Amino acid sequence: MPFLDIHGLTRTFGDVAALDGVDLVAERGEWLAVTGPSGSGKTTLLNLLAGLDRPSGGSVRVDGEDVGTLSRKELARYRQRRVGLVFQQFHLMPYLDAVENVMLAQYVHSVTDRGEAVAALERVGLGDRLDHLPAQLSGGEQQRVCIARALINEPPLVLADEPTGNLDADNEALVLDLLAELHRRGHTVVLVTHSAAVAARAGREVRLDHGKVVSDAAPKAVPGPVAVAGGGA
Repeated sequence: MPFLDIHGLTRTFGDVAALDGVDLVAERGEWLAVTGPSGSGKTTLLNLLAGLDRPSGGSVRVDGEDVGTLSRKELARYRQRRVGLVFQQFHLMPYLDAVENVMLAQYVHSVTDRGEAVAALERVGLGDRLDHLPAQLSGGEQQRVCIARALINEPPLVLADEPTGNLDADNEALVLDLLAELHRRGHTVVLVTHSAAVAARAGREVRLDHGKVVSDAAPKAVPGPVAVAGGGA
């Protein structure tokens, strides 16, 4: 049975079909990049996988569980145990330091462990920023706090919506390296992005347009900088 099994998925808002008959399967441990123009349904698909929205038709199964049929209480438990969410906007509590922001994800399990939160932050390279408030952290550091928070409960599914959209090139590379490490450790990663270079890091690129899957294949390689012969002072 596929880890992700999406069949005939539709989501309409009034007369607008954000998703229109999407079929998609993925095995456990795959890394998918979901691409397409603005309004193509990328974030809608991610929200349905996260259980933050309900389908208008079709089904979304994650590890055999039909997410669209779960009650509100069951959806909360599903997100706590199965899903790690990383957003473009960091959604950190401004009055909590880095460790406390990570521990928020533990709190939903009614068990908090500061040592585990510290270890998670050290794993993303923030061992020297533990007591810093979000306003005292750079954008890249805030995003790494979000990744630590998303992973503290070891969810099998990691959903990332434009996680590098607000970052410079150096921090983008750091965040993508962290996602690659998660992939190597066996997490299933679904990453929404507008960037061909970001999508190239994934194992598959699923491209949406007008709510439909228009391609599903290995991502295209993005050429690096071209060396210029000659030159010199």
